[in-house]
Amino acid sequence: MKRSVLTLCMLMGMIFFAKAQKAPPTASEMATKSIEAMDKKLKLNSTQKNIIYNYTFDLCKEQVALSKKQQTGLYNEEDISKFYRKQNETTKNIRNVLKGEQQTQYDQYVEEMLRGGDKKKKKGKHEQEEVVTGIDGLKLPASNP
Repeated sequence: MKRSVLTLCMLMGMIFFAKAQKAPPTASEMATKSIEAMDKKLKLNSTQKNIIYNYTFDLCKEQVALSKKQQTGLYNEEDISKFYRKQNETTKNIRNVLKGEQQTQYDQYVEEMLRGGDKKKKKGKHEQEEVVTGIDGLKLPASNP
């Protein structure tokens, strides 16, 4: 009796552990989430959503494929360069779909995503971390010897 209860508990534990392990998101899930976030910021019409979804979905497929290659260790620098070229092309295509003020808002949205999203880190009660945008944000801080 004790043995069967112990076996049942171990089996239940393994099931709960397996469910706790999340699978990586699919390309369609990533594209849908991205479109929803863009729609909040840019107020896209249905045609724009469909076109941008297709561009984003293609990019997300590339991202998932690159991620799988990286996990197996079978990737090279050319794969990464190819992904960045695709990313730049997608950004350019999305900007072409947008009209007027949406393009400016999209540029702000992209910068925000590069900074890590809507998250604003607070150092203290009244201090905000200084946010550096553009090329200066990519430079390494100078170290003082």
